[in-house]
Amino acid sequence: MCGRYTIIVSIDELIMRYFIEEEMSVPFHRPRYNVAPGQMVMAVINDGSRNRIGELKWGLVPSWAKDEKIGYMMINARAETLTEKPAFRKLIARKRAIIPADSFYEWKRAADGSKQPMRIMLKNETTFSMAALYDTWQSPDGRKISTCTIITTSPNELMQNIHDRMPVILKPEDEAAWLNRNEPEIGDLLEMLKAYPAEEMKAYPVSPLVGNVKNDNEACIADVSLE
Repeated sequence: MCGRYTIIVSIDELIMRYFIEEEMSVPFHRPRYNVAPGQMVMAVINDGSRNRIGELKWGLVPSWAKDEKIGYMMINARAETLTEKPAFRKLIARKRAIIPADSFYEWKRAADGSKQPMRIMLKNETTFSMAALYDTWQSPDGRKISTCTIITTSPNELMQNIHDRMPVILKPEDEAAWLNRNEPEIGDLLEMLKAYPAEEMKAYPVSPLVGNVKNDNEACIADVSLE
């Protein structure tokens, strides 16, 4: 699964990275070292003519859901079963998003049963794009909530020793097609949902501080192997 990540870069960097038009209204953004499910997260979508950046609540609430609490059970969607699950199979065709990140966390189980949190990122430490789906739900009292789920896939060689799932990190050349609302071939989209090359990634141990969502500072990303 993918249950925590970081997005430390500035909003200006995100605007340039995802070709957001400067006159477009963008949300306030500060460096975040411990993003967790249930929170509002930065996301990129395409409105049919241009990319837009805004916030979605992490934890998908399908438009047909009776209760928004279902979102806590839908923080991730498995790439292998997207076209089979009622919550996802319609969204893959029209409601695809990118969740920008510069690392994600996963907990590696040790031989003694303890768990060591690991920070996983690209070797060049640049921003990457996690594939996501989104939807808008309206409550009985008229409230509208836009939510998302991060797509996961089988682990690459680096992740195999850490966890049995990892978020889908889109290749840069696939990002535009993933966001394109007019992209017709579902098969082509599904082909993008593969594990990112292990040789382009790295991982290191971090403090158990990341286990508490109240901790959201630079201490979360400190390499404890260097202490």
